[in-house]
Amino acid sequence: MISSNKTAKEIFHEAMQNPQRVPFGFGNKAVLVNVDPQKAYTRTDLYKTAYETDPRQLEYVNELSKRFRSLNWPVVWTHVAYMDSAEDAGVWGTRTDTEDSLQNIKYDSDRTAFDERCEIDPARDVIYSKRMPSAFFETPLQSLLVWHQVDTVIITGGSTSGCIRATAVDSLSRGYRTIVPEECTADKHESYHYANLTDLHLKYADVMGVQKACEWLDQKITQKAE
Repeated sequence: MISSNKTAKEIFHEAMQNPQRVPFGFGNKAVLVNVDPQKAYTRTDLYKTAYETDPRQLEYVNELSKRFRSLNWPVVWTHVAYMDSAEDAGVWGTRTDTEDSLQNIKYDSDRTAFDERCEIDPARDVIYSKRMPSAFFETPLQSLLVWHQVDTVIITGGSTSGCIRATAVDSLSRGYRTIVPEECTADKHESYHYANLTDLHLKYADVMGVQKACEWLDQKITQKAE
């Protein structure tokens, strides 16, 4: 094991500058999976469970979503919610039992509601309720991707060390090129955030600036118009 006095943020930026890391790259068609941009995790003014890394995160997510709709590509939003009994949280919901505990994010509560800043098109976008970290676990996401014949998954949301990581690993495991725009993810602490971005970039996904993802989508939009 390599020891270092560098911060997780410093290690991340070093990894991003490493030219030996060959990217998976973009494919032909993508899905945008916006993981849990709900009030329990985004409204730092309301809930202790919420976090913010880049204050423009949801703005960037909305810009990506607009481009996907222009291409008639799928836009997916997930949020976490549990029954009053919390039995659907399983063992994950047994570590604590406070007002802020995971299993107490109940259906139809304010905590499970999407952040008001999210620009969701209910007529076109797909919304899934999930109970475990990965957006693929026991949701119809895999079937949706097969139907749309996508080969690339772009993931936004939070947390970087939790649901983003789990979704990215499941995405790669299913054979998809996986993209994580850096500014579009967030976590409770910069150490968790950057350590997991580093690990994702080295193993499971292409971590990149959101502008690069937007440029690829803009190229696709131009090609479609020609």
